[in-house]
Amino acid sequence: MQFPIELVRANFPSLSATDNGRRRIYFDNAAGTQVPQQTIDRITDFFQRYNSNTGVFNTTSVEVDAMFAETTEALADFLGTPDAGEIIIGANMTTLTYQLSRSLAHRFAPGDEIIISRMEHEGNVTPWLQMAEDNDLTVRWLDFDRDSWCVEPEALTALLNERTKLLALNYASNMTGGVNDVKTLAGLAQAAGALVYVDAVQFASHRLIDVKELGVDFLACSPYKYFGPHLGVVYGRRDLLESLHAYKLRCASEDLPYRFSVGTPAFELIAGLMGTLEYFQWLADLVGAKGSRRELFLAAYGAMGEYEDHLSSLLLAGLQSIPGLQLQGSKTLARRVATFSFVHDTHLPSQIAKALSSEGLFCHWGDNYAVEVGKTLGLDPVEGVLRLGLAHYNTEEEVHEALAIIRRVLS
Repeated sequence: MQFPIELVRANFPSLSATDNGRRRIYFDNAAGTQVPQQTIDRITDFFQRYNSNTGVFNTTSVEVDAMFAETTEALADFLGTPDAGEIIIGANMTTLTYQLSRSLAHRFAPGDEIIISRMEHEGNVTPWLQMAEDNDLTVRWLDFDRDSWCVEPEALTALLNERTKLLALNYASNMTGGVNDVKTLAGLAQAAGALVYVDAVQFASHRLIDVKELGVDFLACSPYKYFGPHLGVVYGRRDLLESLHAYKLRCASEDLPYRFSVGTPAFELIAGLMGTLEYFQWLADLVGAKGSRRELFLAAYGAMGEYEDHLSSLLLAGLQSIPGLQLQGSKTLARRVATFSFVHDTHLPSQIAKALSSEGLFCHWGDNYAVEVGKTLGLDPVEGVLRLGLAHYNTEEEVHEALAIIRRVLS
């Protein structure tokens, strides 16, 4: 069936906002998406009806406990694990990665090696670099291929040896949009005895994840990149999470997932995250899907992805037709998500971004925390790229208007 774009857009209140009567074109989604009404309603309901801490017999506290359990169970379905204890919710992906890197350091010895791909967002780089520095570990860098814009298995195999203990791997680049074959790469690393920590932040808003199918040890994502509130989420294998040294208060629970909860969680945002997961189920119902919660997530993402690919094909073709514009990523839809970055022969990214923003076309520029990607591509470390990111609530009309604005600015 045709994607119900008008109903979808009506469910995102911010899409109707204007600036002095001027419309907004949200093409800054790679940095953070807008949220649906279900998310807003859940947060409002928390504050209005049961704003409370947890763990006691008060009615409100009991409701918070139930909401937290419900959300972790829904997240488990969303990520593809039957075990809600494998889901950790925290402040953001970077904070959780720092926390887990300190726990994982107890498993490593001086001289052990860790591999970090050059496709990474800095949130999956610096925590490991600092862990290596603190523990006298060796860091080996894994390059991505400039033709496929992905990490190829041969490049990883060349780095693996009996001392390799960890692979930090990106699922989709937040600069180039390139998508790695995580299952294959993770299998190679694990066969060599290494753990695999995947940053799926840029992937999760475009394609549904199945952690058990991937077979990874850890996978991190950020709900605010897939239409939710500002939180971080990490999946970790139960046996690993139970065996890791947990940095927590002495009186905190040893049970999962609570043993990695540092301080009182942001319960209002967790309630909002449940609203986001309900939004996906609402969208699945719109497209006629039935079944389990996981099946509804699959249906929603299938519809979103097909529609988004159509928009991506239009934007990709349009960008490549502009003189002087150099796309930093695959020129086809194969092995990429809807994140598009470019530089121009005569205009700096900061200048382009300022001009586009003045016309209501929201975008980002700079290194976008993809420092190693920028180094590999030889980009200016300050200017970086001009980045556009599509979401399933964008329209074909917005793509055409955006291209017209970009052409006008670059002419």
